[in-house]
Amino acid sequence: MAAHDPVFADEEGGGRGQDDLREQVSRLLLDRVDSVTSDTVTIFPYSGAETLDAEFCTHVGQLLVRLLAFAVRDGRLDPRGGFISDLHQMVVERGLPMERLFTFAYLTERTALDELAVDETLGATSEPWPLVAQLVRRASFDVLGAYTERAQLEPHEAAITDRLTTLYSRPMFEAVLAKELERAARFGSPVSLILFDVDHLSQINKDHGYGVGDKILERLGITLRTYFRQHDWVARYAEDSIVVLLTRTDPENAAELAERVLRTIEERLELKDHRDDRALPVTLSAAVVNAPVPVGDVIDPERLMGDAEAIVERAKRKGRNRVERVDGYTGAAHRPAPSV
Repeated sequence: MAAHDPVFADEEGGGRGQDDLREQVSRLLLDRVDSVTSDTVTIFPYSGAETLDAEFCTHVGQLLVRLLAFAVRDGRLDPRGGFISDLHQMVVERGLPMERLFTFAYLTERTALDELAVDETLGATSEPWPLVAQLVRRASFDVLGAYTERAQLEPHEAAITDRLTTLYSRPMFEAVLAKELERAARFGSPVSLILFDVDHLSQINKDHGYGVGDKILERLGITLRTYFRQHDWVARYAEDSIVVLLTRTDPENAAELAERVLRTIEERLELKDHRDDRALPVTLSAAVVNAPVPVGDVIDPERLMGDAEAIVERAKRKGRNRVERVDGYTGAAHRPAPSV
């Protein structure tokens, strides 16, 4: 995939030294499975709407720590592997929502980093610490990615992926968004969100049939996957909209990507009504929301999405087929969204 610079660029090389570091970090995590799990379970909000006992949470936590260690060591995880399958079975049997699992995984990563930070040789004051922290954070993505792939193999987990666009589904995206905003607040990392909305899709469906509208969305999903990094999150958000979450991305880069997508769709995505061979031009309106996210400043995901929707509506009022951009978003202001 991929149109902009990867976050973990230095992982392409590293040679023997990085392999040794991976082994060392992995061993430390495996040695501390119980302590990392115990600390994670203590702060995990398992007493919410779902009845989750501490024993169940401990089993899930132990699996997540081991998976994190293996992902650090190997740089990848097999979605069909035993530990991933065990985790999936536990989640399905208990009916644990994806959002809760992702929160648990984020807290596991956070606790693992806290545990490693005090180690004498790899801790926060040591020379290799920046790479250690990066390896653990990347491994957390790999764990969730492998779990997602495993879940897609199960028919009853169809909610992971939208069948029409083959992008992530809205429930999956909402779980990811909550997790990534928590991560951004912890490390002070910027996030960018792009919300694309198909112009006049309801009218297209009315005039030409839902088959034409579905074909537009299907081709839009295929096109959008070529513009974003593998670890960016691209999902169908509503009937006529697709959302993209970008982490650690320059605001100018996010806006440029949105503009490029709009121009590509305008120039290349043209369908014909099979009844009269009439050309159907397709355009998008888009909102780009760039949030710097200082350390400790948690953005409410529902408010962020509500504001993004309001910004898209502003783009439509201004004539459609355009990008509306907001920089310095904090999530503190109530709608309507801040002015450009």
